[in-house]
Amino acid sequence: MTVIKTADLIESVADALQFISYYHPMDYIRALGKAYEAEANPAAKDAIAQILTNSRMCAEGHRPICQDTGIVNVFVKWGMDCRLDDNSRSMQEVIDEGVRRAYLNPENRLRASILKDPAFSRVNTKDNTPCVLNVEMVPGDKVIVDVAAKGGGSENKTKFKMMNPSDSIVDWVLEMIPQMGAGWCPPGMLGIGIGGTAEKAVALAKESLMEPIDMGELKARGPQNDIERLRIEIFDKVNALGIGAQGLGGLSTILDVKIYDYPCHAAGKPVAMIPNCAATRHAHFTLDGSGPAYLEAPKISEWPQVDWKPSKEAIRVDLDKLTPEVVQSWKHGDRLLLNGKMLTGRDAAHKRIQDMLAKGEELPVDFKGRVIYYVGPVDPVRDEVVGPAGPTTATRMDKFMDMMLEQGLAACVGKAERGPAATDSIARHKSAYLMAVGGAAYLVARAIKAAKVVGFEDLGMEAIYEFEVQDMPVTVAVDSEGQNVHRLAPLVWQEKIRKEGLLEKA
Repeated sequence: MTVIKTADLIESVADALQFISYYHPMDYIRALGKAYEAEANPAAKDAIAQILTNSRMCAEGHRPICQDTGIVNVFVKWGMDCRLDDNSRSMQEVIDEGVRRAYLNPENRLRASILKDPAFSRVNTKDNTPCVLNVEMVPGDKVIVDVAAKGGGSENKTKFKMMNPSDSIVDWVLEMIPQMGAGWCPPGMLGIGIGGTAEKAVALAKESLMEPIDMGELKARGPQNDIERLRIEIFDKVNALGIGAQGLGGLSTILDVKIYDYPCHAAGKPVAMIPNCAATRHAHFTLDGSGPAYLEAPKISEWPQVDWKPSKEAIRVDLDKLTPEVVQSWKHGDRLLLNGKMLTGRDAAHKRIQDMLAKGEELPVDFKGRVIYYVGPVDPVRDEVVGPAGPTTATRMDKFMDMMLEQGLAACVGKAERGPAATDSIARHKSAYLMAVGGAAYLVARAIKAAKVVGFEDLGMEAIYEFEVQDMPVTVAVDSEGQNVHRLAPLVWQEKIRKEGLLEKA
């Protein structure tokens, strides 16, 4: 009987979560490097360059790849010849202690995003616990643990359907991908679970994302079974949609497709799909009773030699002298470098602003002529002004767009696309929506030279900050005429791929 020390399990979980906060899996980096080399769309290539540069910076600086450091998912395969040395705590409590230590580590404090009482008060637990735990008893005398930290932007794009047995999985995937938008920060992976019951299919999809990227090798040797053929078909057809990195149009929307299946009832075919984002974070370790498991750091020399620099075509913008004429001069697809003072605010701040306006109360800041950045940064450490501070999904603020523009807001910055109502509001008010790259949080934070809380301090990372930025890179995603790059660019690249056979050449 192998005795697993509780302290070893806690230490191993904590170490793994710190590790994946700043080290990408190298299979992802290699695949993304190949996608960068093959990419034909300059805007998408620039976005991938930012992600790769950010990844290397995080590996060197041991700081989070993304400001959203995720909800922790743990899959434990517990050997039946093992026992835990402390039976006073449940497995959930033990694993949660590892999560707690990882997220409160003072050298690399990670953002706590988990809220209890989810339907009502939504109070932050302050330490990112509890995790989502799956335990399976298996033969053997070892404990195998898979750990992942899943960002909200990709988790929110989960799709599920109870299909009829004769329904096409490929058709359903191709219907769902455009509906997912770019809030999951492509290019990433698709995990698909087929069979079982509703909850089993979703768990299969989640667990499949732990597999290493091997689509290149699979296509080179050819499929050997139906699942592999399905993986290749979905991979090729999704990339042919032309959605591209960050939804800007291009050749690489996904880097791989993983599929797990399980027997199901004759009357149905449950299917779930979950994407992994540009902040792909997962690790795997084994405990055999000899002590904690520590993961081996990759070599910095293994990263592609990609060093993002601002485009020569980028337009420098002085936020402190921003006028309606300047905003209206921007065209969709323009790349900008923002300089000066901007405000921040996301879901909780917008809701509080709405409530205050309804009561006739004075707001803590004047939004007239200002730019707001949808962000919830990581706490700073050492000499940082602010921790990693990448954009959050902008569509969550769509319902507040009219309200904010009526306060005189000049423009907003976020991640991924805007919906039709928000786009119409932006055009009606002659404003603009600017997109920052999701998955480049540490790189973006380097552009922030000063930060102070100016409103709603009690909201923590959701407070209103004033950032002073220098050459912060963004792309005009919706211009003052309502031209939307996330709607237009994929259509252009879908046609290019079809007519010019670009994927075959890549």
